[in-house]
Amino acid sequence: MSIPPFQIRARYTDATVTVYQAYAPAIGVSAARQGRFPASWKRERMTWIKPSFLWMMYRCGWGQKQDQETVLAVEITREGFGWALRNSALSHYRRDVHADHDTWKRELHAAPARVQWDPERDLRLNPLEHRSLQLGLSGEASRRYADEWTVSITDVTPLAHRVHELVRQGDLEVAAALLPEETPYPIADEDLAHLR
Repeated sequence: MSIPPFQIRARYTDATVTVYQAYAPAIGVSAARQGRFPASWKRERMTWIKPSFLWMMYRCGWGQKQDQETVLAVEITREGFGWALRNSALSHYRRDVHADHDTWKRELHAAPARVQWDPERDLRLNPLEHRSLQLGLSGEASRRYADEWTVSITDVTPLAHRVHELVRQGDLEVAAALLPEETPYPIADEDLAHLR
């Protein structure tokens, strides 16, 4: 069965959804230890969260890029995740979604969150045909993410390194078995219509 081009796939429970981020150890290790983002985490800046583990690996180079050495699995409330999606604008103009370029600019400027769809990645981090959701949070959304929506923060850097090592050894079957299970996220079509 083919995967729709714009579909959110994630690890989730009845109450939470897991997203990934990568930080320098000074922030990442502290966040994982405390289970919340430290005061040094800038709540006024835009932060990007990703429900796809492999897309995060592509972005942070398996936790080896500078200032992205600590990979975090951040469990947030589904209520907060839904709020962010409903209050998002697409990060780029699309003629088939927006009335015109100026309308898109106004929506983008007013929205506390933005959505970008980038090619999903395979175990070798090659691009796939279907897209992966990246959700940018700023202002109110960023503050809510850090101080209200976050349920737990886990350091998954060892998992990132282990999977990477297996991929380098060519043992893709074992590597794939270690990946977090990500399945289609249940969300109403109307909540995503403005983001496809």
